[in-house]
Amino acid sequence: RSKFRDQPSTGKQSQHLAKNDGGSQSGFHKGWTLLLVLLICVPLLYVLWSGIPSLLDATLSRRNAQILQVFRAQMKKLRNTYQSQDPSLWKRTQVFLEKHLNTSDLHLEPAILLFTAGQEAEKALKCLSDEIANAFAFSQNATTIKINGADKAILDSDIVKLEVDNELSSGFREGKKVAVVHRFELLPAGSTLIFYKYCDHENAAFKDVALLLTVLLDEQSLRRSLTLQEVEEKVRDFLWTKFTSSDVPSSYNSMDTDKLSGLWSRISHLVLPVWPEKGLPVDGCT
Repeated sequence: RSKFRDQPSTGKQSQHLAKNDGGSQSGFHKGWTLLLVLLICVPLLYVLWSGIPSLLDATLSRRNAQILQVFRAQMKKLRNTYQSQDPSLWKRTQVFLEKHLNTSDLHLEPAILLFTAGQEAEKALKCLSDEIANAFAFSQNATTIKINGADKAILDSDIVKLEVDNELSSGFREGKKVAVVHRFELLPAGSTLIFYKYCDHENAAFKDVALLLTVLLDEQSLRRSLTLQEVEEKVRDFLWTKFTSSDVPSSYNSMDTDKLSGLWSRISHLVLPVWPEKGLPVDGCT
């Protein structure tokens, strides 16, 4: 009887040992499985994570190449249309704006161009600046802000300053990439100080944009023999006379020599002459 009484106890012990052994083996296998998963996943995650910047760079590079390709194609069309312009105008404008279109470069300041012409090239000045601005915007799937100084010439300086500020700020916030300010010389003198905000070298309100300004000189024509330095000096002297003459009201917002010097240093990054163009239609540009 004692013999038979001990058998169940012995069987229970064997089953308990078997369960413990099975649990140990199961835990051992789980541990190895987890280690194997970690050995596979960690290097894989590292490869994927380190590859993300490269993928982003490749995407930006492709987009950058597409933008430049579209812009160059547009500029080539313009060059074929405006054949009277000096080759240096096309070369300098294209290099200057392409540098700004290159998204791999950090934009520290906006691109500022100033086009000028004599009276005989008034239409070419307006059309060409519009067309270049549109090409710049089109390459980025954007549109152009257009401001005409002639429309604001007789308005109060403070009102014009607010209007220009609103037009530029709202346009750039909406995603527009370029603004053309026609007949800059006709804006009330004090109102032009708002361009400190948009043309500053380092502290401009918007840095990934371009501003194209046009100045129509009083003289009938510009000599083609003028150097770019001489053209720049001619425009500077013209604006000095225009904005600091004795008939400008003396008030806090009006222009003076110091303020104009600061403004000129901000808008004279690149000053280029525009020559007359034959064959431009009476209405429209092309």
